Amino acid sequence: MEDDGEPEQSSWAYLPDVCLSHVFHWLDDRDRSRAALVCKKWSCTMHSGSLWRCRTITFYGQPSRARTLEFQSALWYTKKFGKYLKHLEIKLSNPYNTPFIKKFQVVMRGLLSHLGKCNSHLESLSIKYLELDCLIWKNVVRAQFIKNLASFLKRMSNQLDYLNLKGARITLEEGCELLNALSSLTNRSFISEINIEDFFSLHLSVYSSALFHQTMSKFHRLTILTFNYNCISDELLDILREHSSHSLCTLNIKCHIHDPHGQVVSGMSWANLAKRAPKLNVNFFFERVMKHDQLARILLVEIPVRSISLRSCYFSDPDWTMRPTLTNLLPAYWHGLQKLTLELNNDHELLDNELLQLILSCKRLLFLKVWAFLSVSFMERLLQNRLERKCILTTIKVRIYTAQDDSTEEERLLADIYRKFKYLIDSELNYFVITYPMV
Repeated sequence: MEDDGEPEQSSWAYLPDVCLSHVFHWLDDRDRSRAALVCKKWSCTMHSGSLWRCRTITFYGQPSRARTLEFQSALWYTKKFGKYLKHLEIKLSNPYNTPFIKKFQVVMRGLLSHLGKCNSHLESLSIKYLELDCLIWKNVVRAQFIKNLASFLKRMSNQLDYLNLKGARITLEEGCELLNALSSLTNRSFISEINIEDFFSLHLSVYSSALFHQTMSKFHRLTILTFNYNCISDELLDILREHSSHSLCTLNIKCHIHDPHGQVVSGMSWANLAKRAPKLNVNFFFERVMKHDQLARILLVEIPVRSISLRSCYFSDPDWTMRPTLTNLLPAYWHGLQKLTLELNNDHELLDNELLQLILSCKRLLFLKVWAFLSVSFMERLLQNRLERKCILTTIKVRIYTAQDDSTEEERLLADIYRKFKYLIDSELNYFVITYPMV
């Protein structure tokens, strides 16, 4: 006997909308488009705004037909779903020549223009590592891109809460033009987080610029500011104290060997800011700025430091010594330091005792990452102190440099140490320790 009833539907037909939307969330654009052809319900799910609130658009530099389609896809997406966007990230990966950059600039002009007209929800924008000082950015293309981006930031200034332009590498005037766009409508900006690390070109003494100070005075609700030490001055700290002290929580400061960092900043300016901004924590990231006299000018005792990273990037200087920094400078932050990262080429001095004493003196230190020449016994001493609750570390990541080609013996000793403290490590620590030949 034939069945004259309705054909049996797949169990997918009864999947709740929220579950179907979750499935679509894990699909890429091509698979979403194909799935939308299955039925009306799936097509409606494809056009659900919740799927398109966050977006990363990557422009790859390698020439190919597929790469050409990426430009078309970026514009299509923006026109189709751009009105739903809340979080947008643009990535420019390995741009290889001027024609590619020109095409990128044209696509970005259309993308930003359409978003500026259709979107009223955008909260965060990230465009990192533009490196506008590279030769492939011809002057006309560069100027047009900055003009388009400034116009977009002006349109979005009332709703944008986060801006990341890390690695833009532009002139002081161009940089201030972009930042001023965020306050051009009301002459003040209430954006809460800005990342302008490596935003300005190398070698610029931004700290002495009245234009930069005027620009920064327009920000009135900064919570997190990420930038380079070549921007720091008494004037900037006073501006932050006056306009953002009620909201300011974090300053992330990078100091690079090629950026000017010889300016004199008053401890009183830091103290005044810290007093008015009681929630403030400062994180320092030093790259190849390692000498004690350089660090002493920067690491003032009045700064509420939470994190310090010192990286020598494998460079070795026989005239440099790390010992005074470990024994004189860093202990000043014993009451607030929570995270310490040291990547040192200290092949001319052993620092086991000094480093251990520093760790034990920092009562709130939770995270330790060290790449340095250390003896294996340092790890046993550190873990023993941790077992006795003389420190509160929860993360220990150590790469023990060795001048030996064969580190078999050191690895055996580390294995013995692990077995000895296995219960502590497995139950309480994020622990990773290896040896690393430096020959």
